[in-house]
Order: sequence, then structure tokens, then C-alpha cells
Amino acid sequence: MKKAIYHITSVFPAATSFHLTMLVFRILVSVQLMTTHGLKKLGVGVEQAENIPNPLGLPEQLNSYFATAANLFFPVLVISGFFTRLAALPILAVTMTGYFVLHWNDSLLEKDMPFMYSVSFLLILVLGPGKYSIDHLINKKISY
Repeated sequence: MKKAIYHITSVFPAATSFHLTMLVFRILVSVQLMTTHGLKKLGVGVEQAENIPNPLGLPEQLNSYFATAANLFFPVLVISGFFTRLAALPILAVTMTGYFVLHWNDSLLEKDMPFMYSVSFLLILVLGPGKYSIDHLINKKISY
């Protein structure tokens, strides 16, 4: 009984479960971002491509390319675990801009989506991709 309580209340996950969880988490969050936001920017699955807001007043083409890459290209890097922490930064730039600039005065329901994506990719940024990633293979090669 004491051992069961120890495992239930453990604050440190076993290494294998951590790495597997990070793999599944990276894949699920990135695929969700790509399918619900990225593909709409290209006009896939909708009648017309989504109008990309430009709350920071960047040049329109730069804003469009950056938002599209943050919703389609960089999540692929996060899924594969290739330069994961670096790939999370542009995604965070877009999601946090959505939360803090675009939806700041909106209701909690409107803010919910950019907030959850921001928290998710912040977690990936801080914890890294885990060992089931290309980053792990690169790191292993460099450190030996």
C-alpha cells in the first residue's frame, strides 16, 4: 500500500513515461494547431483562405508568411523534435500575440484558444522534446 501511494503522489515521473508523454504531447498539440489554424490560412477545408490579422502592423506579406509558418512549418519541426525549442518560439510569438494583443479585451471563451496553445508550447519550450526526438540524436552525437 505504501508503495502504491508513493507512485500515485510522486512528483517526478519515470524517465520512460516522461519521454513518451512528451512525444505524444508534441504530436497532438502540433497536429491540432496545424489542422485547426494552419490549414485555414491556406484555404484548405474552408471556402476561402483565412484573413490573417496584423495587430502589430508588420508588412502584410511578412505577417502572412510568419503566421502561416508558425501554424504549419514550425509545428512539423516540433513533431519531429528537430530544433524543438527554437521551433516553439515563432509559434509562441503568434499565440501570445493572439492572447495579449488580439484577444486581450475579449471574453474568456475567445482568449481560451491562444492561452492554451501558449501554455502548451511554453511547456515544450521549457521541458524540451524528450529523448524520442531528432534533438536527442543530435545532442547524443555532440556530447560523445
